[in-house]
Amino acid sequence: MAHLLVVESWVGSMSRLLPRAIRENGHEFTFLTRDLHHYLRSAPEGVAHPLLGARNVITADTNDTESLLPRVERLHAAFGFDAVVTSCDYYLPVVARTAARLGLPGPAPEAVENACRKDATRRVLADAGVPGPRFAVHEEWAELSRAAREIGYPLVVKPVDLCAGMYVRRVDDEEQLAAAVKALADFPVNARGQRRAPVVLLEELLDGPEVSVETVSHAGAVHVIGVTDKSVGGAPAFVETGHMFPAALPSADAEAAERTALDALEALGLTDGVVAHTEIKLTSAGPRVVEVNPRPAGNRITELIRHVTGIDLAAAYVDVCLGRAPDLRRTDTGLRSAAIGFLVPGTAGTLEALDAGPVRIAPDVLEVQLAEPGRQVKAAGSNNEYLGHVMAGDPAGTGARVRVESLLAEVRSGMVIR
Repeated sequence: MAHLLVVESWVGSMSRLLPRAIRENGHEFTFLTRDLHHYLRSAPEGVAHPLLGARNVITADTNDTESLLPRVERLHAAFGFDAVVTSCDYYLPVVARTAARLGLPGPAPEAVENACRKDATRRVLADAGVPGPRFAVHEEWAELSRAAREIGYPLVVKPVDLCAGMYVRRVDDEEQLAAAVKALADFPVNARGQRRAPVVLLEELLDGPEVSVETVSHAGAVHVIGVTDKSVGGAPAFVETGHMFPAALPSADAEAAERTALDALEALGLTDGVVAHTEIKLTSAGPRVVEVNPRPAGNRITELIRHVTGIDLAAAYVDVCLGRAPDLRRTDTGLRSAAIGFLVPGTAGTLEALDAGPVRIAPDVLEVQLAEPGRQVKAAGSNNEYLGHVMAGDPAGTGARVRVESLLAEVRSGMVIR
């Protein structure tokens, strides 16, 4: 039995999948958080959050790395941790630094920090010759305005240190650029109480479909699990509306995406102790890296993969963080593809009705999760505003996405927001 230190977590899917994977592999964990109520609020009434089933639940200022490290050293002396993990992007850098400080397995802290900072990722990949969009990083308006003209409209405005598509916007002119930059400046502290970097990332708007390459790195070898597709809506925002695994791509496109992701991971130094989710645009000029996320994919993509291949990426993450070879053997699950579609609100108001009806018992449905009536709704500007999802599989081929879109249309027909 190993003892893992879990430092914070997302409150969505992975906050349940990671504790499950730890327990199912016969291990235990201590949970370290600065705000226990953040997790209590996310659990359904009367249901204990899985993270609170830890051997120990300890409160500490996880945002103050310099005070946290000696605190964790003392905890390590008492409990003897075998690995340090998190599912939350905002704490990946401190987890890497903590593992290094304790002499435990894990990727180099600098590699994780570079992957988590979108501007640093751009610079590292550009220096290594890994293809990406033209970009610029500035704080002052005059420099941003000049850089935007040099890159050319339309372009994409991004924060360098937020997640889930927050404040990522397409802008078509200087007026829209000014509005996007102001909105970002008006959000100086993230949801976890961390002060944001004031710089803004401008990127060339890339054409073509977007996919992600899911990989597991151990002992210097990077194993490709497969390629997931992505649909995006909510313009001028970039809201993920659905995914399918595996992506229905020509083999040449899938291989090109995989090669580009491997080059990006190599350039960043993420070749050991990492489960990664690397986003790639398949442009008319070839694959271009969008982002490199040094953690398992969100939005239930790990579950799509498990339904199709039998591979549990949450369990693989636990293994590689412990310095152990992950179990990546594929099994016959009876499904050739699996897809998820998200219910994305386009208007604000109060959710008055939302009923899955016969969708829950439809053939090949794997999951249905919907918000309860009475919820306050706002038009989606990121992946944080979903009202639910439907997941379905296809035992015959890559028809899961079409199936999910049909099922979601049924759900939308009964949705009322006023």
